Amino acid sequence: MTVAGAQQLKIETGNAGAVSALLILPPQARACFVLAHGAGAGMTHPFMETVATGLCDRDVATLRYQFPYMEKAGKRPDSPPVAHATVRAAVTKAARCCPGLALIAGGKSFGGRMTSQAQAIAPLPGVVGLAFLGFPLHPANKPSEERAKHLFDIEVPMLFLQGSNDKLAEPGLLEPLIGKLGPSASLHLVPHADHSFHVPARSGRNDREVMSEILDKLSAWIGAIA
Repeated sequence: MTVAGAQQLKIETGNAGAVSALLILPPQARACFVLAHGAGAGMTHPFMETVATGLCDRDVATLRYQFPYMEKAGKRPDSPPVAHATVRAAVTKAARCCPGLALIAGGKSFGGRMTSQAQAIAPLPGVVGLAFLGFPLHPANKPSEERAKHLFDIEVPMLFLQGSNDKLAEPGLLEPLIGKLGPSASLHLVPHADHSFHVPARSGRNDREVMSEILDKLSAWIGAIA
């Protein structure tokens, strides 16, 4: 066991080898969120820890896991096929560790995008919804909807949690896009927050308050679909 009662696990991903994972399973869990990390930091980053422990307090289990490149301390993210295989292996592991619980998949930035791509290619078994913590719609300061085409092939509910000052997802592009995805896709914009959900002091709020807002919204959404 580790901090916050997380159980250490290993997940076999196939040709890329085994990766580490952390499972937090509260006694009254009502669902499990299979949570993938962003491109620049792994599953033990403070943001990931805050999400996992915060959802535990709200009776949602989490399975955090590493992508192979992060497991090997590499700096360059895995190719999409390797990342997709890892997502599928993590979902399979979550189903085995949390029998009877509805599964939600997604994650932070890169991890959420790789999860959505995997779901678009072929539905992830047992997954009833996708949740994104800062979906990277486009590179910084290069507005485009190119990365969103696959989202139209997804048939489960999707929740986009985004900062209104996210340079990787301009609200002017993101809001109409989510409208086009239909009623199963929803957006929660956090005023003044950036891609890391940091807010400036002039906003009158702090990062802890923002995280509480995000976790409350995510937990309520999971409860509604699970």
